[in-house]
Amino acid sequence: MEISKDGKQFFPTTHFDNASSYINSLIADYKKIRKNRRKELSEKLAEILDNANYFHPFREGGNGRAQREFLRLLALEKGLILNLNPPDNKSVFERYMKGTIESDLEILKELIFDLIASKK
Repeated sequence: MEISKDGKQFFPTTHFDNASSYINSLIADYKKIRKNRRKELSEKLAEILDNANYFHPFREGGNGRAQREFLRLLALEKGLILNLNPPDNKSVFERYMKGTIESDLEILKELIFDLIASKK
């Protein structure tokens, strides 16, 4: 049985296993990148975000917040700070939304690279 809303189908459930395996491989690749390689880390985090966003079956209900927290934790594993949800910066949210809605990896890479910082 497929999941849909208002006649629009979400990610096909028949592809969940493949999507999950692919995202796990992206995470494994991310973990191999040295923590001082901020550009590479940013690019891989953007790729993980884009694929996780495409994979999740629902388009509302906190998924964006969960995805931003997931990326924050991945960055933290490398000793980096990543805040994709700063309360005082509307531009970050707008860039995040544009990048995820349009599946624009360049916007996401640039946004993450701009925000990622070494843990103090």
